[in-house]
Amino acid sequence: MVDLAEIQAAYYMVAATGVLVAAAFYIVNVRITLETRRIGLLQNISTNIANEEGQKRLFELMSYEWTDYEDFEKKYGTKTNISSAAKRYDIWTSFNTIGMMVRKGLVKVDDVYNMGIAGVPDLWVKYRPIIEEIRRRYAGGEYCRDLEFLAGEMMRHVQSKDPSWRMPGNLSDYVSNR
Repeated sequence: MVDLAEIQAAYYMVAATGVLVAAAFYIVNVRITLETRRIGLLQNISTNIANEEGQKRLFELMSYEWTDYEDFEKKYGTKTNISSAAKRYDIWTSFNTIGMMVRKGLVKVDDVYNMGIAGVPDLWVKYRPIIEEIRRRYAGGEYCRDLEFLAGEMMRHVQSKDPSWRMPGNLSDYVSNR
């Protein structure tokens, strides 16, 4: 005959198994939801950059030339060239937002790299003196900090995949076979 204690033990094991299955299902569901949100975040942000117009803006910014901050402001500043300033702030803000998401762990630098958004280090190197002067004069030291962070992370990522890689001097310049 079956003892009441054995029935209770079996019941507890079935109940515990049910709880474990429910917990596992919940964890899987949360992971899928987080992955879906992460992909959605990347997609929403990248639509501003990873399209024909975004690429044109980036290539245009990379073709700008100046001698110092004063020359830059005369050619591309908000008082003299609103269109250029708007393109610049649009790209900087987009990359800064992506950098913030990478820094907070919402997206991975590998995801950003695999999306084809590879020009961030080039952009940072080119505009670093300008951004640093904007920080000094107007915006404070935190201005575009996540753009800077993203550029560093992407450079480390690329070099970890290909240690022989060296950044070309200008994103829009043709680099001959070395």
